[in-house]
Formats: sequence, structure tokens, C-alpha cells
Amino acid sequence: MKIFKKFLATILLVLLTITWNIYSVKAMTDENIDDYDTIDIIEEESINISLEEVNINAPLKVSARNAIAIDSKNNMVLWNQNGYEIVPMASTTKILTALIAINYGNLERKVTISKNASSIRGSTVGYRAGEEISMRELLFGLMFRSGNDAAIAIAEDIGGSIDGFSNIMNDYAKSLGILNSHFESPHGLDSTKHYSSAYDLAILTSKAMEYDEFKELVGEKVMYKDKYNFTRDYQNINKILYKIPGANGVKTGYTGGAGKCLVSSVNHNGRNIIIVVLNCVDRWNVTEKIFNYVIKDNEFINRNNKELLNNEKIAGLGNLINEEDITYGYKESDRLEIEVFNPSLNIEVGDILGKISIKDKENEKGKFPLTSKIKISKEEFEKVITGEK
Repeated sequence: MKIFKKFLATILLVLLTITWNIYSVKAMTDENIDDYDTIDIIEEESINISLEEVNINAPLKVSARNAIAIDSKNNMVLWNQNGYEIVPMASTTKILTALIAINYGNLERKVTISKNASSIRGSTVGYRAGEEISMRELLFGLMFRSGNDAAIAIAEDIGGSIDGFSNIMNDYAKSLGILNSHFESPHGLDSTKHYSSAYDLAILTSKAMEYDEFKELVGEKVMYKDKYNFTRDYQNINKILYKIPGANGVKTGYTGGAGKCLVSSVNHNGRNIIIVVLNCVDRWNVTEKIFNYVIKDNEFINRNNKELLNNEKIAGLGNLINEEDITYGYKESDRLEIEVFNPSLNIEVGDILGKISIKDKENEKGKFPLTSKIKISKEEFEKVITGEK
């Protein structure tokens, strides 16, 4: 009987230990602790998956709930897996926070860290209440260290409050054509009213990478305090910068609701390929796998729009449009189509006369408008298109 009681006590102790460990991990993953957290690093590095040779004849499927790759030159979708689904996105939110700060903030302005900012949960830089930190330094804390304290300080300075800044976020996102997202905070902690999609995040990142200040925020690996007279040195926690040659950003994210997220930019022959993976345990390897697939599966073409019209026997239209070079990713299974619009009025300079579309089996992947360089009557235009003139 004594042996049985001792055995029963041992079993209960083991069960209590397991329950406590599960509770502890759950409690921690409810925060956006990002990549320098010990649990995150151990979990990532314990995965040992070799990347097989990419087979471009088979559709790519990856272990992410949502993923997408676009060409930032024209925002053309190069590959997609549930990329339009609305989901939580964790600290990838900070891409928008940084872009708003670059556009609306004074980067040299000193911001006083509030108690609200210094006490925020999740990943932080460690700013103390009362510290004065420049807006530029806050941005490096935001993007290099995924600091929620930096996010709050930026929001309070620019928006006056979290709610005020959230309103700016939503208005600014809509101005960029990001229509299926809603932002409730500058940091991305889980909330039912805070969501986006892989596609929206890719479009946002494509826009952000047009700014030199943003490219420095996400592309550098180390920022020493001496360069801008900061209070601290900053080490970038984004491992993709070390993993893929040509990687130049962008942002990690991790919460219990969103899972592990990663928005990346990789320069390929002078163009940035933007890759987003959401709720993806093996995000580093999966991102690299998507990049390898995309560059092997697409021929990146630079063509003159007038030349394309000539090839399609619409040379007359080519004489009316603004001539420009267009660039796009093209697969063997894709098709190129030219659509000419039927005007209801006389045509003015800058009017859109039609478009060049790149289509796959189901969707229009990319489009390029054909704009008029002259004034021309509706009747004359119709004659040009039909070959009468």
C-alpha cells in the first residue's frame, strides 16, 4: 500500500509539472515577445528541415496559414496561398507605425517616454518613464527590437493617444489602397478588431520600401549609437537578413493569436520581392523556399508598352499613348492581353485608353494602364483602333 501511495504521488507531481509548463508557455505566447525570446529561439532552432530542390512544375504549398509574394515594381502577385484571408498579424503592424512616423513625425524631435509606454507588456526595448528619446531612435527601437514601448511613445507623440494614432493608421492605410485591414494599436498585440491579410501587408511594405529612412530601419543589421547620437546601440533581431543573400528587410511578429509571422524583402536583379508568411512556425525556411520558387517560376520581363502594342497589331494605339517601359513576372502558363476601352466622350491628355493585363488561369495578376498623350475626338479614336486612319 505504501508503494502504491508513493507511486500515485509521483504521478500527480508529474501531471502538475506538465500542467504548469503548458500554462507558462501559453501565458508567454499570449504576448508579442518576438525573436529574442528564449522559447522562440529554441523552438525555431530545433526544427531541422532540409529544403528540397524546387520543382517548378508542381504548385508550391508551404506550412503557413497565409503567404504571398509580390513584385514591388508593380505590386504583381507572383505566388499566393490564402493571401487574402483576414487574420491577426502581430508586430508586422509596426511597418505601418514606422511609415506614419516617417511621414508625419519630426525625426529629430525628443519624445518623453510615458508611464504607459514604459509599462507595456510584450517585447520592449526597455525605455524608462521620463527618458527623452528622439523619434528617429524610437523608430530603430520599434523595428530593430520590436519595442512595444517605442510603438506607444510614437503613437502618443503623433496621435496624442493610442485611439488618435489608430485613427491615423486606418485613414493612412486606406489612402494606400489597403482596404481589408483594421488597426487598433501601433504594436499589434492580439485584439479582435486588429487584423490584416498577407496581401495588404505586402502592398504596405512595397510602399514603405520607397522611403530611404524606412529601408535603413529594416535593412541594417546593427545601428551603433554614435551615428545619430542615440542613447543605446541596436541589434536587428530579424534573422532573414543573415539567411538570404540580397535580403533587405523587413519585420518579424509573434503573438499567441497570430502565430509566427514574417514580412521580408529580397532584392533580385534590381527589384524587391516582397514575401509575407503568417502563422508559420518555420518562417525563415519557408520564406527562403518561397523566394527560390518565385525566382525560378517567373521570368522577369522588361518591355516597352508601344512595342507590345505593335506586336499585337495595334500599332495605331501605340502612337496615341505615353510610351513607357513596363516590367512584370511572367510564367509559361500566363497570357498577356490588351484591352482597349470604348470612350463615351472626346479624349483628353492623361485619359486612360486601355490596359495591358497579365493573367494566369484564374486571375488578373497585374495591369498597366495605357494613357493618352494627345487630345483626340471620339470618332478619330475609333478610326485609329479599327485601322481606318
